[in-house]
Order: sequence, then structure tokens, then C-alpha cells
Amino acid sequence: MNRPLFVIFTAIVLDAIGIGLIFPILPTLLQDVTHTQNVAPYIGTMTALYAVMQFIFAPVLGALSDRLGRRPVLLISLGGAAVNYLFLAFASHLWMLFIGRAIAGLTSANIAVAMAYITDISREDQRARRFGLFNAMFGIGFIIGPVLGGVLGDHWLRLPFIAAALLNGCNLLLAFFVLPESRTSSREKINLSALNPLRPLRWVFSMKSVLPVILIFFIFSATGEAYGTCWALWGSDIFHWNGLWIGLSLGAFGVCQTLSQAFLPGPAVKLLGERAAILTGVAGTCIALIVMAFATQSWMIFAIMPIFALGGIGVPALQSLATRQVDESSQGQFQGVLASVVSLASIVAPLAFSSFYFVFRQEWPGAIWLSVVAIYALGVPLVLGLRLKTPVVA
Repeated sequence: MNRPLFVIFTAIVLDAIGIGLIFPILPTLLQDVTHTQNVAPYIGTMTALYAVMQFIFAPVLGALSDRLGRRPVLLISLGGAAVNYLFLAFASHLWMLFIGRAIAGLTSANIAVAMAYITDISREDQRARRFGLFNAMFGIGFIIGPVLGGVLGDHWLRLPFIAAALLNGCNLLLAFFVLPESRTSSREKINLSALNPLRPLRWVFSMKSVLPVILIFFIFSATGEAYGTCWALWGSDIFHWNGLWIGLSLGAFGVCQTLSQAFLPGPAVKLLGERAAILTGVAGTCIALIVMAFATQSWMIFAIMPIFALGGIGVPALQSLATRQVDESSQGQFQGVLASVVSLASIVAPLAFSSFYFVFRQEWPGAIWLSVVAIYALGVPLVLGLRLKTPVVA
């Protein structure tokens, strides 16, 4: 692996660690700052705020990198992330936590710039493999983040933020001394209309036949937000998990998901077909969620992780099926729409799930997982109705 790729992949791992490390400690941190026990609404709002900032600023940072070059934008975002984590480490008021999380979302939008950098330095025949490594690096970071956050948070609640600041600071130095520019800066004016994050969705209204698959992506993306929003609260309420056990459980979940997505989708689609693979993934996830809703012992959660892993075959199979819903000339637009839909789901879903958890927390915290099953059920008829062979002509 060449040095520029090493620096870029390191930045992606650190971005994912930064996202994941806050999950195990966030409930306790918010309880400490707000002096209240039921912090579910605050968690949902902070998660949504992070997603909003990422949604808004990903096209902005991408456009700036086209104009100014990739390197300066990446350096600024890495430096901003390091300073922001130090800010969060010593934030003593709720508003400070919200500001810090908003800045974290802004700096994490550098993922779009990192992908552009990989495109710049890769031949066409290298891009698929390198983007696969890109996703793998993000998965590794998301496994490390919760475990690191849980372990360090049990020693001192603010220690995970200091660790993240040091890691980002080291990566900033590495990028400053090692990372070359991949693109010559342009003197062309930035197209302001391209900065509108909702712009790709306009295409949907001229392609109404793809609405079912877009709705499925929204539903699947929304269900995924339940774990980051409610897992730590639920684990603490039901099993009295500390930060270490919350981090270990999230890490185990991440390992199972990463392995299943790496090795199962191809054989599953070959054996079952795309539609059946999607439905098998949904069924495995829903069975695991039902067990979680009624679980009384923590070992039960780790025992069902292999069943949970079946859910990992669903999204890749859906992505494969989705590409056949439009012709080749519309693939770029279609992928842009799907990216926007995923971002919107990451904004709306945390608010909805945190509100649901707030209502049912005292009576039955596990009810949150049945709500996820109910949302999955909405997508099943849409999956059954998708056309498998005939692409839609734009």
C-alpha cells in the first residue's frame, strides 16, 4: 500500500472511531451534565445533529476540495477534529456538548473528500478494490470505537475524547508531512447549486418508478440508527452494563456485521437470489431483535450475534438489485439519490427512536426492538414488489 493511501485509510479509521467511541459513554455523560436520568431525547437529538451537519457539509467540503485541492481541506478537517475532541473532553454544559457534536459532524464530512482523493490516485481498474478497502477501514474503526470508548470511559468519562484528540493530532502530523496533493487547484467558481444536499432528490420526481427501492433504502437505513441511539441506554437499563460491556457488545455486533457483509452476500445471492437474500437478512435480524426485546440475561445477546449477522446479507443484496432498477446512463444520479436518502434516515430515525424509548423506558425498555421489527415489516411488501430483471429506462 502506498503512503497516500495509508494516510487516507488511517483518517477513515479515526473518523469511524470518533463516531463509535461516544456511544458507550454518552448516556452517563449526559446524565452527569443534565442531572437527569432519562436522557434518551438528548441522545436522539445529538445523533441527529451530527447527521445533519454531515449531510449539509459533505457537498461543501467536496466542492472546496475541487477548488482548493484535497490536501488543505483534509488537513483543516483533521485539525478541527482534534481541537473539537479536546473541547468535548472539558465541556461542562449541555450546550457545549451540542456544539462539539455539531463540529464533529462537520469535520466527519471529510469522508467525501477522502473518497475523492482515492478516485484521484487510482486507475479505474483499482477503484473497486480500493473502495472496498475504504469500507473495510470504516468497519474496523466502528468496531474499535465503542470498545475503546467503553474501556477508557470506565476510568474517566472524558478520557475517550482525549484519546480521540491525540489520535487525530497524530494523523494530522502524518498527513502534513507525508500526504501529497492529488489534484491541481482550480480557478473555476464553485457551482453554488451543487452545494444543495437535497439536489439529488429532485431526480426522484422524474423517476417515480424507482420510489419503492428508495423507500426500502430509507427503511433499512432508519432501522440501523436504532442501535447507535438506544443500545447503550437499553444495555444499562436491562443488564446494568458498564461502559466496558456496552463497548464489547457493540464491538461484537460490529465484528459480526463486518464478517457477514464480507463473506455471506455473494454465496447467499447465488444460492437464494437477490430478493430471497434480502428477505432472509430481514428475517434473521427480526428474530434477533425479538429475542433482544424479551432478553433477561446478557449472555443471550452475545449468543444471538450469529443470527444477527444474517442481517448483513440483506443490504448488499438490495444494493445489487437496486442497480438494475435504472439503466446505465442513470446510475450516477441514482446512487446520489440513495446517498441522500441514507443521510435523511440518519437524521429522522434517531429522533423517532429516542422519543419512543423515552415513552416506554419505565414500563418496557425492550419494546424499542419490537418497534424496529415493525418498521422492517413495512419494507417486506416493497421488496416483494420489486422487479428483478427488467431495468427501468430513464
